[in-house]
Amino acid sequence: MPKSVFRFLSRQPDAVELENDRYLLRLPRYQDFNQWHRLRADSRKFLEPWEPTWRRDELTEGAYRARVIRGKQEYASGQAVPLFIFLKENHTLVGGVTIGYIRRGAAQSCMIGYWMGERHAGQGHMFAALQLVIPYIFAGLELHRIEAACIPDNARSIRLLEKAGFQQEGYLRGYLKINGQWHDHVMFSRLATDTDKGRKTDSR
Repeated sequence: MPKSVFRFLSRQPDAVELENDRYLLRLPRYQDFNQWHRLRADSRKFLEPWEPTWRRDELTEGAYRARVIRGKQEYASGQAVPLFIFLKENHTLVGGVTIGYIRRGAAQSCMIGYWMGERHAGQGHMFAALQLVIPYIFAGLELHRIEAACIPDNARSIRLLEKAGFQQEGYLRGYLKINGQWHDHVMFSRLATDTDKGRKTDSR
């Protein structure tokens, strides 16, 4: 596995980059619109079964700009870290992962959600992205617990979470409204005290 690093941008104190030799993860920018639009439009049928209902203006430039602004605000306020996943070799956008619902105080936890463009699915990109995101959550954000929920029929997502060291811990009835219908979800978690082999390594 290539060495991973995360760093706060010196000229942009409200931003962060996660990277290794192959991947770069960063906050969305206005200039990413064309790549984002093309990838999401081409992947619509692939993504819709696993996402909230797309709005009529989902793929418009105005809606995208609002998304970027909201992402910056949520990052600045410590609520979320929305990230795009790029291949460093050619700066190709392949998907996204969001660290959301960040809770401090006694909880010190967050939830992650992710999406991958259809043409890039099944190539290990999301697993590689999680190898950057997970250390950042524990060491950078200093959180203790990561949660992830997925529809029970989403076998690909379940395999990904298990491979990334998450453990299944519950079944949530009617948890989220996905593609216009309320769906049950399976809850997974990973703790700062977990390792890939399940050993305890951190007292946080």
